[in-house]
Amino acid sequence: MREFIYYSAKGRTSGNFDDLMQAGRLDIVCHMVINTFYLSHDIRKDVKLHIILNGPPDPPKHIEFIYDENLPISKKDVGGLIKRILYKYKKGTKNQPFPGCFIEKNNFMKVIEELKGKNIYLLDKKGEDIDKVEVKENPVFIIGDEDGIPKKDKKDLIKNKVIPINIGPEMYFASHVAVILNNYLDRKGL
Repeated sequence: MREFIYYSAKGRTSGNFDDLMQAGRLDIVCHMVINTFYLSHDIRKDVKLHIILNGPPDPPKHIEFIYDENLPISKKDVGGLIKRILYKYKKGTKNQPFPGCFIEKNNFMKVIEELKGKNIYLLDKKGEDIDKVEVKENPVFIIGDEDGIPKKDKKDLIKNKVIPINIGPEMYFASHVAVILNNYLDRKGL
């Protein structure tokens, strides 16, 4: 199983919004979901996506998506699904409002801590080129929003042996990174 973690510093943490872009760029979160899971005429069954929302009014929120044949996901209404997941948050617990969808109040570094022991890679412009790094089975990729991962967290990640990598000389949209990495892993047979 491959995993992606998308960190959104401004992503709204309640379902009380009408405009995805104005809700801390939840439009980008929607693109992450679509580009992580969807193929032409199919959906990936070997992926888990963690979304960390750190915006108002009640940060942080951790939304987790994993394939489930009953996952109520449609490319046309990912925003509506995220809104409903946020509305169904229950204080003090990790709950599953829909098949394959989980939500809890959990911060970025705690989610990373829970993944300790896995092969974790941080997408970073200054990281080692992915072709020069041995990407191991069941990788976890951390992708930041347009502001990246907070500096303190980034230092802690590197101190804890998370491997900084890049996927090329240009900065790509976060959602494109998911497509590029999925393609890379497919080609490597991972």
